[in-house]
Amino acid sequence: MAKTSLGTLLARVGLDWFILALLAMIGLAKIWPEPGNLEGPLSLSALANYGVSLIFFFYGLRLNFDQLRAGLRNYRLHLVIHLTTFIIFPAIVLGARSLLMTPDTELLWLGIFYVAALPSTVSSSVVMVSIAGGNIPAAIFNASISSLIGVFITPLWMSFLLTSTNGQYDLGSVIGKLTLQVMVPVILGLLLNRRLGWFAERHKTALRYFDQFTILLIVYTAFCESFTLNLFANYSALDLLWLAALLLGLFFLVFGFITLIGKLLNFSREDRITALFCGSKKSLVQGSVMANVLFPGNVAGVALLPIMMYHALQLIVASIIAQAMAHRKQEKSKTV
Repeated sequence: MAKTSLGTLLARVGLDWFILALLAMIGLAKIWPEPGNLEGPLSLSALANYGVSLIFFFYGLRLNFDQLRAGLRNYRLHLVIHLTTFIIFPAIVLGARSLLMTPDTELLWLGIFYVAALPSTVSSSVVMVSIAGGNIPAAIFNASISSLIGVFITPLWMSFLLTSTNGQYDLGSVIGKLTLQVMVPVILGLLLNRRLGWFAERHKTALRYFDQFTILLIVYTAFCESFTLNLFANYSALDLLWLAALLLGLFFLVFGFITLIGKLLNFSREDRITALFCGSKKSLVQGSVMANVLFPGNVAGVALLPIMMYHALQLIVASIIAQAMAHRKQEKSKTV
């Protein structure tokens, strides 16, 4: 009885095996980062990338062109997501500049603003929308478009604050990678929907576990890199707690803003979920790529610290929220 009660309590707040596994991945990365730092076609980071492509292939397999066209017509949802990602996020941090920035924290504040200016992450946003039961076609569209828009908007925002850059930003390679990893699998899945769509529908539960396993790989490899590079070495525990609190506050402030807008615009449950997870997430992948271009070498590591921390916090917090939403939906369906 005690075990059942504890399991029920944890499930109500979203703390299932997946959340505990996320925390375990962070601990494992701390004590054993070597596997996550290996490179090659069969490395864990490469497997995570393959997993992301498979996730989008199966999403495409579950879609049809009628569903996709219906999702693309939802212009109000798209506007809310992208205005939040590229306008509201940076405006909040910019508005708090005088309150947060001191000579000792200037670089950390710059890193926080960098987080705010980044596009939404693709893979985990769609995964969270899927877990919570949101509008998957709209999530794929918005997360993918966000990455493309961010190629232009993020450097533009940072140009107002940075006086120098390091190297040139290879726009073609970023777009090419995104196309190969996301759009090609989705399109291939869409084209095979009529023949193989039944397979994705029949194995929805197994594919959900595959989604979660891929996220675990992403978390582990991201933390392996941060621990290996000693990105946390120059800051005290109090500094990191202060930074984490600010990033969590930023996440919940934006999350609350999107929740309010979704209610005011009378969004459906599915659209509210999509707006929440696509509009509040930030991309570690593009953050890492752009940091090497936008920041001088002695600043890049500090600039990466906030995005790596936000990446971890958003995965953990968003996973808890997504799991809780899915659980509430299941409970409601049982009572109907």
